[in-house]
Parts: sequence; structure tokens; C-alpha cells
Amino acid sequence: MAQTAQLRRIDAEENEAQRVFNLQRQAYLQKPFLSLDERRENLRKLERVLVDNADAIAAAISADFGHRAVEESLMAELFTSVDGIRDARKKLKKWMRPQRRHVSILFATGSNRLIPMPKGVVGVVSPWNYPLFLTIGPLTSILAAGNRAMVKMASNSQHLCKLLAEKYAAVFPEDMLAILPGVRAQDFSTLPYDHMIFTGSADAGRNVMRSAAENLTPVTLELGGKSPTILCDDFDVDEAASRILYAKFLNAGQTCLAPDYLFVPEAKCDAFVAAAKRIMPTRYPDTNQQSYTSVIDEKSYRRLRNTLEDARQKGGEVISLVPDATFNDALRKIPPHMVVGATDNMTIMQEEIFGPLLPVKTYRTLDEVIAYVNGRDRPLGFYVFTNDQATQDKLVYSTISGGVTVNNCMLHVAQHDMPFGGIGASGMGHYHGYEGFLEFSKLRPVFKNPRLSLLHLFYPPYGKRTRQLLNLLIRFKR
Repeated sequence: MAQTAQLRRIDAEENEAQRVFNLQRQAYLQKPFLSLDERRENLRKLERVLVDNADAIAAAISADFGHRAVEESLMAELFTSVDGIRDARKKLKKWMRPQRRHVSILFATGSNRLIPMPKGVVGVVSPWNYPLFLTIGPLTSILAAGNRAMVKMASNSQHLCKLLAEKYAAVFPEDMLAILPGVRAQDFSTLPYDHMIFTGSADAGRNVMRSAAENLTPVTLELGGKSPTILCDDFDVDEAASRILYAKFLNAGQTCLAPDYLFVPEAKCDAFVAAAKRIMPTRYPDTNQQSYTSVIDEKSYRRLRNTLEDARQKGGEVISLVPDATFNDALRKIPPHMVVGATDNMTIMQEEIFGPLLPVKTYRTLDEVIAYVNGRDRPLGFYVFTNDQATQDKLVYSTISGGVTVNNCMLHVAQHDMPFGGIGASGMGHYHGYEGFLEFSKLRPVFKNPRLSLLHLFYPPYGKRTRQLLNLLIRFKR
């Protein structure tokens, strides 16, 4: 009896996703191109819900985590989302303008233009670690491009998901934007979207891409990986430590762009450790306090504790950065730790950490660092601390990553006029800014034939004159 009820519930969820998809597809076919004013209004409504419900949103995110500081949600999720929407609304008129393109000599009096057209219905699968920012960021680009959107949020973000579903349903028709609580990812991702964006783990991204391939659906994948951070010999150790530690332990390290491992010059490792020991107790004097975030769930909490123990057993120097801080199993809080002398046989150097653990490696030459980074999967972020332009250029131009921040970490994601995305194992495609608008648009080429055309000179049957004209065109230089 219970099994039958469960099957009915699952079937209803599948039908709900299909129903909304059919509704949005039909609405798109009836009106495939939205005007500038309609798109701006959609962005305004997207923003208004966030501004009017900021406190409730922060509370929902905290409930999903078990605890997260309200200030982190307001800064890293609310502000960045609202700021991105406002930037897109301001620039949308320019983005939508058709582009003029050069016309071939044979049709010189004709005209070429590229019209950015909405693709149609876009599926969004967002993660739990920054559940608002990584939902609203893609939606900003999607709605700016004139599309309709369906959203599947992570199972660990259901407080926020239900809140957003309710609030957006009150201002958006279902055929424009629908957030669907309770829908399974595997059912959601098999629908024949016109585009799909997924943010999450590489393994899950592969599954999404396989599902999308069945429908020839183009995908944008925002994955993650191990983002390297390089402290160069010329940069002040204390200042670097202050910035790196902030980025690393924000959200208790549960950030896809977090500094995943750190390279420091061999002679400056002790100085960096000393700086970290001075800085961290001032920021988190008690890791059970409100400023320090919980690990998202029990499975992740146990994984991180095992990762730390693995490093200890394999010879790493495990350093707790907050004196007397203890593991809190009830709140799932892990004190900030560094692992000095991390080696490649440790789990902490083999897998994305996604927690408050920072492995540190030393180096003698930058060539060692470059070879190490290039010998591994391409990361989402790459962070360089140096005041020397030649050193910066060497590191940037000798490696490849999704994005780069110089003399800080992660901040390239907050630049709305630059695209955000990965490469290789860290993802494909991008959103934010004009490039995000293009990602969810079809650049539709339109050629208008001139009234007077020379093409008739090349109609068959072909003869001597045809060959002469062709030779003339081939040799003609403009």
C-alpha cells in the first residue's frame, strides 16, 4: 500500500515537470520573442522578490545549512544577485541590438545582421552551497535573453526552494518561470529543453550531459575542482594570509571557487602558518558562534573528518587555527585547519575539499608550480599573489583555468561585466554579463538579398565567361 502511494507521488512529480515544460514550450511558440520592456520587467520582478524577502531568504538558507551567518547570505548571495540583475537591466538595450556584419563582395548592396533570439525553455539545476546566487545568476542571463525557465534546486535547499517557489509564483506566470520543489533531478534533466545549465559535482555533471545528449540539448556546466593559490616571494605574507583565509573559510569552505590548496615559497611557510594562527582566532574566537557556518549534512561532515584524519595518518602536519576549538557533531561544525606538507597520496590533495581544510605545499621555483598545476584537471579558479607584472604574466599565460583573481581569491565571480565559467573538468560555457546573455541566445544570421544581384551571372549552363568571372573574383583584392 505504502509502495503504491510512493509510486503515485513519484509519477505525479514527473507529470508536474512535464506539465510545466509543455506549458512553457507552448507559451514560447506563441510568443518566441519578448520585447525590451517585457524582459526588463521580468528582471525587475526577479530583483523585487529578493529585496522584499531578504531576511526570510537568509533565514531559509540558514535552516537548510543547520546554521549559516545571516551576513554571509546577505553579502555573498543577496547583494551579488541583486547587483547582477541591476547591471543586466541597465545594459540590456545594448545587448539586444542586432549586430551589423560585413557583406560578401558578390552581394555588396545586400545587408547582414545578427539578431540575438531567445532559445526557448531553459532548465536550471542549482546546488546547495550558494543556493540563491547560483540560481539567480543563471536566471538573470536566461531572462535577459528572453527565455522561459524551469528550476530544480538541490534537495539540501528545500527551505529556500519552497520559499522562492511561493514568492516567484505570486509575480511570474508559470509559463515564464517555475521553481519546482520536490522534483527529482533525473526526471527534470531528461526533458527536451532548448538549453540546460547545471551547477554541481563533475560526476553529476556527466550524468546531466548524458541525459541532455539524448535530446541534443546544449548544456552549460559549472562544476568545480581544486583551485590553486600561489603566494609569490615578493608579496607580503600577512596580507596574503588575511585575504586567502577569508576566501577559504567563507561558508566554512563550502565554495566551488574556494582556494583548494596553497603553494608558498619554502622559506615563507612558517611565516604564513604564524600569520594564520594570529588571524583566525580574531575572526572566529568560537567556531560555535553565529559567524561560522555548519557543514551542510552528516555525510559531508563525516567525509571531511575522515579527510583530515587521512592527512594526519599520512604524515601531514595538521594545524588547528583556532585554539581550543573542538568538533561539534551536533551542529556539524569543523574548526578551521591547515595541513602543512600535504602530499599527493592524501585524499585532501586528490578530491575537491569543499570544507574548512587548507592543504599547504611549498615550492622553490615557479616552474615547479606551473608543472604541478598543468599536470592536473583544469580548475575553476586560479589565484596569484604577486606585485611583479612579469611574474603575474608568467603564471597566467602558462596555465589555464575558468577564471583568475590576482592578489585575492574568488572575486572574479563578482564582476558582472565578465563571464563566469569553467573549462575542462571544471565545466563548459558561462554566464554573467553580455557573454551570459549570448550563452542563452541564438545569434540568428539574417541576410537580406539586394534588389540588384550579380548571382544570375553564375547560373548554369557554365561556359568560358563563367570561368573568367570566377577567376576575377578569386584574384580580386579589397
